[in-house]
Amino acid sequence: QVQLVESGGGLVQTGGALNLSCAASGRTMRHYALGWFRQAPGKEREFVTTIRWNDGNKAYADSVKGRFTISRDSAKNTIYLQMNSLKPDDTAVYYCAAGLQSSLLRSVRGYAYWGQGTQVTVSS
Repeated sequence: QVQLVESGGGLVQTGGALNLSCAASGRTMRHYALGWFRQAPGKEREFVTTIRWNDGNKAYADSVKGRFTISRDSAKNTIYLQMNSLKPDDTAVYYCAAGLQSSLLRSVRGYAYWGQGTQVTVSS
């Protein structure tokens, strides 16, 4: 089992920044990829970004490329999501997820473990 705990959400104005954290525990992350997804009211959960733990390889959704940055701290078993130039469309509950590395890392199907989510609200 993998446990994931997110933190760092909140309310910010358009153009502002937030940094989310996700602390992982329960298993070694060496064979996993950790990702961020988000879900706005009335919409499906969508891929934001992911990072492979063993080599740090990253991928981003087009909607956040250039504004969001994912990173990891191996010593703390934690990943971060630095979100800059936030827009109202970024408003959602953000979820951290962990899954064994596969070809499905841009899909919710690629992740077996999920955190409880943290709310991000961007006001216009």
